Amino acid sequence: MHRQQMAPKTGMLFRFDHSRVVSMWMKNTFIPLDMIFADQAGVVTHIHRGAVPHSEAIISSRVPARFVLEVNAGEADRYGVAVGSRIAHP
Repeated sequence: MHRQQMAPKTGMLFRFDHSRVVSMWMKNTFIPLDMIFADQAGVVTHIHRGAVPHSEAIISSRVPARFVLEVNAGEADRYGVAVGSRIAHP
């Protein structure tokens, strides 16, 4: 929240202690984002593209997720991220 910019090719990674259906929103977020939801193995299970700044609409993972990677809107498509892709972090 409260981010006014994010450099290209960077993101914010949210890690949850347990897999669960995750709900997010954009309140107090100033930039449009793609939200990439992934399971325990890092397999992408859902992508919410172009989340609208300041929106209080609930964005759901739809299925249990362990991770959410938020990147600038459009970057999921730009880098070919799709459901079934695998994301990894050291």
